[in-house]
Amino acid sequence: MGLANKINKVSKLSGEFLLRSGQISDIYFDKYRFESDPKLLFEIASEMTSLLPKDTEALAGLEMGGIPIATVLSQITNIPTAFIRKEAKKYGTCNYAEGIALNDKKVVIIEDVVTSGGAIIDAVKKMRKDNIQVDLAICVIDREGSGKELLNKEGIQLVSLFKRSDLENS
Repeated sequence: MGLANKINKVSKLSGEFLLRSGQISDIYFDKYRFESDPKLLFEIASEMTSLLPKDTEALAGLEMGGIPIATVLSQITNIPTAFIRKEAKKYGTCNYAEGIALNDKKVVIIEDVVTSGGAIIDAVKKMRKDNIQVDLAICVIDREGSGKELLNKEGIQLVSLFKRSDLENS
């Protein structure tokens, strides 16, 4: 069984789902179902290593689904990672980015599932405000919504391990 088929089998749910983008979908890919399976998560991260540019200096996993993927990718590639919060915490360091400092590094955003790219755009806006340059995001599943287009408008290239159609045709 191929990786796309494994992800589809484990994570694809049918019903009526409200997506982060505000859209309603009859298909939902529950990333926590593939992220919580250590063998499957390792296989996914192993395949994603080929999507990383050779000059990548830091990974930035988005809260919450991008964090497990970025962590395993970091283990496999030995590239340090940061964890990007949706909002800066209100205590302790009060940072929105935890882990390795991202300034002056070639950073790649790591995400799980992308529909509109909204979470990536929100994170990149914060990072760019802090002079952290990001122009590439890698995800496990591109739902083939408006994400790729909207990210391109923001100067961010989206590269996916699989598209929704790849999973559905697996």
